[in-house]
Amino acid sequence: MKRGMSIALAAALVLASASAWAQASKLPDLKGRTIVAVTENAYMPLNFADPKTGKGIGWEYDAVNEIGKRLNAKVSWKLSSWDTMIQAIRDGQFDVGMDGITINDERKAQVDFSDPYMTSQQFMLVRADEKRFAEEKAFAADKKLLIGAQAGTTNFYTAVYSVLDGDEKNPRIKLFETFGASVQALLSGDVDMVLTDAASGKGYIGANPNKLKIVGGPLGTEYFGFIFKKGSDLVGPFNAALAALKKEGFLDKLDTKWFWEYKP
Repeated sequence: MKRGMSIALAAALVLASASAWAQASKLPDLKGRTIVAVTENAYMPLNFADPKTGKGIGWEYDAVNEIGKRLNAKVSWKLSSWDTMIQAIRDGQFDVGMDGITINDERKAQVDFSDPYMTSQQFMLVRADEKRFAEEKAFAADKKLLIGAQAGTTNFYTAVYSVLDGDEKNPRIKLFETFGASVQALLSGDVDMVLTDAASGKGYIGANPNKLKIVGGPLGTEYFGFIFKKGSDLVGPFNAALAALKKEGFLDKLDTKWFWEYKP
C-alpha cells in the first residue's frame, strides 16, 4: 500500500514538473493527455526497429517523445503499414502519424500537416561498386536497369516522373512492401537503384559500411511533416513545440545523433 502511494506521488510530481515546464516555456499544456502516435518502423534512420532489442527507435521517435514531454503529454506508440497509415489517421484511429511523409496537396486534402520538420531531396542510392551510371539520364538510357520502390511514396513518384518516362506501370520499377525491403533488394542485386532522401540514404549507408553509396545530384526538394486528422487540436501545439525545438537546436542535435553518430 505504501509503495503504491509512493508511485502515485512520484507520478504526480512528474506531471506537475512537466506542466510547470510547459507553462514556463509558454507552450500549450496538454495536462497529461495521451497522444497515440503511429509509424511504420521501416525508414531508417527516422523510424526503425533496433536490431539489438527490437524496440522502435529513430529521429522521429526522439522528436515526438520530446514534443510530448514539452507539451505535458504521454506518447503511446503504435505501428501501421505505410499503405494504410494516412487513411487510419484520416479515420481517427491514431492522433499523429509519421514516416518521412512528404507534404503535398493531394495528402493535404485528406489530413492536416504540421509545419515541416525536415527537408527532403531525393538521391540515387546504389551499390558501392556501381560504375554503369552516375546520374539519372544514364540510368534511364540503359533499359536493363531496375529501380526498387515502395508504392505510393515520394520515392516511387520520383522514379516514375523524374527518372523514367512517366508511366506508373513501367516494368523497370519493382515494387516492395517497405522501403527497407527495396534496399535489401538493392544489396542483393535484384534491383540496381533505389531513390531515397539524403537523411535515410545516410542511415542505410552507415548501417551497411562499404556496400552502398549515393550518386548524382538531388531530384527535387520536398518537406516532411507530421499528419493529423482534419481539424485536430494537436496541430497547433505540435507546431509550437517544433518551433521551440528548432530554435533551441534540438532538431539539429537529432540530425547529428541519427545521421552521423548512430551505429547499429
